[in-house]
Amino acid sequence: MNAPNSGEALGRRLEQYLGKHWGESVVVRDLTRIPGGASRETYRFDAEVGGKVRGVILRRDPVGGLIDTDRQTEFMAYQSFHGSVPVPEPLVLETEGGALERPFFIMSRIDGGQVPSVMNLEPYGEHAGAIGRELFAILGRIARRDPATLPIRHCCAAPALADCWRVTLDYWSAVIERDERHPQPIVHAAIRRLRRNPPKPAEKISVVHGDYRSGNFMHDGRGKIIAVLDWEMAHLGDPIEDLAWCFDPLWSHFDDSHVAGTIPEAEAIAIWERESGLRVDPSALAWWKLFSAVKGCAIWTTSAKEFVAGGNDLVLGFTGTYTARRHDRIMADLLARLVEEGWS
Repeated sequence: MNAPNSGEALGRRLEQYLGKHWGESVVVRDLTRIPGGASRETYRFDAEVGGKVRGVILRRDPVGGLIDTDRQTEFMAYQSFHGSVPVPEPLVLETEGGALERPFFIMSRIDGGQVPSVMNLEPYGEHAGAIGRELFAILGRIARRDPATLPIRHCCAAPALADCWRVTLDYWSAVIERDERHPQPIVHAAIRRLRRNPPKPAEKISVVHGDYRSGNFMHDGRGKIIAVLDWEMAHLGDPIEDLAWCFDPLWSHFDDSHVAGTIPEAEAIAIWERESGLRVDPSALAWWKLFSAVKGCAIWTTSAKEFVAGGNDLVLGFTGTYTARRHDRIMADLLARLVEEGWS
């Protein structure tokens, strides 16, 4: 039997698996891999079952991944917010992955949307304001939900309010220590300053998307967000972590006056506070902004390592060089400002 890495072989495996799962004969058509993605292989296809055609997305673990994440967490994040936040409907989860050799999950496909590259200068045109207001309203609604009532509670541990910063900083610091191939004095200076100047305890524990930013949501081209995607780094923690990550200049489309290329930061915070019922402490936000740059540096450090090891993935090569250097500059600027403001 062919390995399920060729399109034809993978399609046959999917037909067998879905036919058994749905109890009806299934025909898979137009199976196509979607390029990009750091932690999953993503495929789109049509599944004909019972005379009807369903648009479907397959997310399968790669042989080697940039970000070590749990597909069960991602699947349950979709389960947690389907119906209350625009996300695809989760359909099937296989944690063992025998049918396709590696763990995977399958979800409905949302067609007709746009996911602009973060490299676009003006990705939203006249709709930037409308998209920004909806982007931060949705993020506020995510933060408002009580994780104890959501499916994701079954696979994510909730840290203590005072430990949110420490848990996530420890995790990403360890990634840098594990994967760096050369001295990185700026990020290590940032980590030392973050540990010396911890933020106030989180106001509440929320579901943190983990990668909420430009490039990870789909809009309809007329100012409406139709899907929030890529929940592979979802976890429980301080909701300000998501806000700071979305504010990172790397996702600003080269416009420092508008977060995520949409609206001014103050307007985004006001919308988020209204929807979440929470308040943004400026000093905590400053801590999480610097942390975001450290987290980005950790991801790009792993990119560089994987590029050198694998040789030919240009996405890894680009993120391991250009984006890494941009985050070095972002970190250096933030550090200088925070020290001027009294950080030890």
